[in-house]
Amino acid sequence: MMNGSPHANGNTAAALHEMECIFQQEEIEVEMLHIGNQAIRGCIGCASCKKTGKCVFDDMVNEVAKTFEECDGLVVGSPVYYASANATLVAFLTRLFYSTPFDKTMKVGAGVVAARRGGLSATFDELNKFFTISGMPVASGQYWNSIHGAAPGEAMQDEEGLQGMRTLARNMSFLMKSIALGKERYGIPQKEEFHRTNFIR
Repeated sequence: MMNGSPHANGNTAAALHEMECIFQQEEIEVEMLHIGNQAIRGCIGCASCKKTGKCVFDDMVNEVAKTFEECDGLVVGSPVYYASANATLVAFLTRLFYSTPFDKTMKVGAGVVAARRGGLSATFDELNKFFTISGMPVASGQYWNSIHGAAPGEAMQDEEGLQGMRTLARNMSFLMKSIALGKERYGIPQKEEFHRTNFIR
């Protein structure tokens, strides 16, 4: 689980902790990473990672890469800033997903967003794009995975939002367990050789 908020104990964290309690009940091992307060620069498109298998900037991105490779699922939480995710988190995810050479197919992804009022669905869509470009099934809850609150702790008053987090965690647990069973019996779906087509030649 990744907390993309600069605040370790804000409303994004409250949503993630609600999920964490369910994961523990489901006997899912959880590791919480605080990303939003880190000094993470953006990708510069140098493509060094294609040769070395890691990002040229040796920071938290490379530290987390091994954990990402070993995990069965990834929950990414972010506050909403100008109808977008925290820029630090986006820089982190961009470099993490681009620089890691391992197959992410069938790792389950879930985006969680927190806002005072608006911009939730746009941020939710932004986070989900990291999963869908990587062949990762996206877990859903009972609504868009969002929670409301401005001041720290206000999210705990959003009963519908909290219930959504619990539902999401249960659904994600079921999906990860089901995929694990499916891998044992059927393996990973066959992949064709990737054909990259540019619109301008």
